[in-house]
Amino acid sequence: MLKTLGIIRQTVIVTVCSLTLTAGELVQAQTETNPILKIGIVQRFGERPQDRLTIQAPSGGKLTLTFPSADGKSTQTLTSDRFVIEIASQPLTQPILEEKLVLSNHRSFENAAASAFHWNEKGVQTEIAQPRRWQVWAKRDVYDSMLLRYLMFYTLRSQGNVTVQLDRRILPQKEIASWTVGDFKYNRDRLDVSSSSGIVEVTYQRESKAEISNRPYAGTLKLQPNAHQSFTLVNNVPLETYVRGVVPHEIGYNAPYPAVQAQAILARTYALASLQRFKADDYELCANTQCQVYRGLENTTEVADRAVADTRGLVLTYNNRVIDALYSSTTGGITANYNDLWDGTPRPYLQSVLDLANRPENQRSADISDNKNLKAFLDRQEGFNEVGWRTLRWRKSGSLDELQISLKKFLRFSGDTSTNFNAIKQLQVTKRSPSGRVLEMEVTTDTGKIYVKKDEIIDAFDPPDSTFFSLEPIYKEQGKEKVLTGYTFIGGGLGHGVGMSQTGSYNLARMGFTYDRILNFYYTNTQLQKLRPEHYQ
Repeated sequence: MLKTLGIIRQTVIVTVCSLTLTAGELVQAQTETNPILKIGIVQRFGERPQDRLTIQAPSGGKLTLTFPSADGKSTQTLTSDRFVIEIASQPLTQPILEEKLVLSNHRSFENAAASAFHWNEKGVQTEIAQPRRWQVWAKRDVYDSMLLRYLMFYTLRSQGNVTVQLDRRILPQKEIASWTVGDFKYNRDRLDVSSSSGIVEVTYQRESKAEISNRPYAGTLKLQPNAHQSFTLVNNVPLETYVRGVVPHEIGYNAPYPAVQAQAILARTYALASLQRFKADDYELCANTQCQVYRGLENTTEVADRAVADTRGLVLTYNNRVIDALYSSTTGGITANYNDLWDGTPRPYLQSVLDLANRPENQRSADISDNKNLKAFLDRQEGFNEVGWRTLRWRKSGSLDELQISLKKFLRFSGDTSTNFNAIKQLQVTKRSPSGRVLEMEVTTDTGKIYVKKDEIIDAFDPPDSTFFSLEPIYKEQGKEKVLTGYTFIGGGLGHGVGMSQTGSYNLARMGFTYDRILNFYYTNTQLQKLRPEHYQ
């Protein structure tokens, strides 16, 4: 999830195999209600020649390595207690052209999915990928002809689709994974790793920095090619074990117990509703804030493990399907509707609700879209579930120069190479939702107007922490005139603000709310159910 509470945690280290749940028990418990998930824990290994993965077994354990034979006709199996995977380059007899037709770029998967649906309705078959930002591609195995791709590219551009682009790379060599066991070096593009203890420890070093250091993972590992000419290290792990690795890093280490239980249910539900995100790469979920923060069995706690066990198999449903169980750090006092942030099909259960500690039964939400109500709401500091958190309210400023730099960077990353400007003349909020979220910003430049919408606003401008803000111009006296020099963003919340507020759940739990009441507070007309295959398959 975006902007999670993991950043506020204190370090609490307990044994990875607690008395409540053990990794071994969960790894063996694969059923339709505890399916094996495929989590990309290192998504783009090999993008840099210095990338290194150290894989080792816990003390006294052994690893089993399985990979294709050199001729590709069979498999080889080796054992080791530790080995290092590096990147080797294999020259090609003839360079390869890698070419994709990129239809659109997005900050979030949600808008990429809405864009893919839009293109599919027009008869263009698509797939969603995430090289950095989320992208919608013309489906590679359908548009596999250069002539077809070029014809479509020029047709779409002539129709005004300015962000459609051809992504072309000439590859003079092929990157391959390489590791040594004993006296022999192996070069392959696939590798499966299991451990005698059921736990594998991973260190990922990128250049001189270790991004993952000796982190333990239950289940098995698979190194496999992805859609970006690099590799993904995938952790195959049962759902309930995965939830163990999410909960403490998402809700934080000081959360009251009912809030931890609510987070466990949401983590489980969110995962099952999101299994198609990385279909283009042949895995299901990532391990960072673009999905949910997942750190294997690192720093698991007795409290989080107990919450996972006590809610085992519970999911939040709507019309007998797992919901898109979105949540964020802080809402600013009112949550957002799903479509306040993203395009696509409305989620009736993700409606705006007032995040007030003592909300009247007949006042579940409010309309603060006009300037007077918005100002009064943002001026208010008391009565909210998030009182005491610094992200409830914030003021952040940016000079025109800073705003111009961030907007130009956003346009470049969005694939828009035709919109050029030298200076921002004015920012203006032109559309706002009843929850106070900015739906559209109009940017007047020296060459024309640019419109930025919904959650893309967070990428386009550095200052705001959410789309829940008002704008205040900054002027400087120059002689007898006032000259616009920048803007102050006055707002609230951290993250998208849809669904449960993690900080708000702390207060509700302290007020005596049980986990089911917390979930009912934030999600409209949903049901708690024991997981069954039909809920997600």
